[in-house]
Order: sequence, then C-alpha cells, then structure tokens
Amino acid sequence: MLPGFFPLFIAETSLYDRVMTDRKHLLIVAHNPSPNTQKLVEATMRGASHEAIEGIEVKFVPPLQATPDDVLWADAIILGTTENFGYMSGALKDFFDRIYYPCLERTEAMPFAVYIRAGLDGSGTRIAIGKITTGLKWKPVQESIILHGEYRAEFEDQCEELGMLMAASLESGII
Repeated sequence: MLPGFFPLFIAETSLYDRVMTDRKHLLIVAHNPSPNTQKLVEATMRGASHEAIEGIEVKFVPPLQATPDDVLWADAIILGTTENFGYMSGALKDFFDRIYYPCLERTEAMPFAVYIRAGLDGSGTRIAIGKITTGLKWKPVQESIILHGEYRAEFEDQCEELGMLMAASLESGII
C-alpha cells in the first residue's frame, strides 16, 4: 500500500447474499489524506452499512484507485473531498478526468451526494464538482455537505447520516 493511502473497505456480505439477492451498489469515492478525513470515510461507511439496511453492497475506493468500472458497478455514488486552494482535491479531479468519457453516456442520471472538508467556505469546490457532474448528467440527491472550519466530531455524525440516508434511499428505490 502507498504511504498516505488507506485500504479498500467493502461492507461485509455473505456469498449467499451476493448470489441470491438483487443487491444495489453504493460507491464511496473520497480523498482521505489525514486521520480526520479517514474518520469521515469511516463514518460514511458506517452509516451506509447500517444493520437496518440489508439490500445494499457498499464499496469505498480512494479516488486515485477508482476506475470507470467502479463507477459502472455503482447504482449511486458518494463523493468526498478536501478543499484545496478553493478547489476539489487533485485526487478527486484526477478521478473525474479518468472516468469522464468512459462513463459519460453510461451513467446518466446517476444519483450522487458530496461532502467537502473545507478550510475556506467550500463554495469553489462545490461549484467545480457541480460543473463536472452536470456534464456527466448525474443527479444530485441533496445539497453538498460542507464541513467548514476547525475539525469537529459532528462532521463524522453528518457523514454517517449521509451514508445512511443514501443507502436507505437506494434500498427503498427513492433514488
């Protein structure tokens, strides 16, 4: 594993569940260069893998490792990024550069949500992601969550709730 990168996490599912049920897929692509941003990924995974949600397979892939096949696997996506100089992380931008054309006509109306760990106000990052996802014709499920200011534990609560709501909405067919 490369220094500064965290391992791939996949919610535990049995072979029977994968073979015998029609599970939907939630992909989390999030840049997590620090222990605090790793906590946000873990909180998002925890929410998306909540015990009350049974019909969803959840997969986290860091943006530099995510491929068009990961996006094509997904029924919905949660994007997470740091705000770097008023823009999304270079890792998330690289992800978009690599998946854009292979996914352009194959993922139209993909439901997605975004959380931004912002040092500034997060607006430049939100706008930049919005332009790319508009080009992909993806469908935002909610407004971007901007986690602004000094790190607070409540950021983890917000990410856990986001993961839970996305997974529950996907499972129930709302998105």
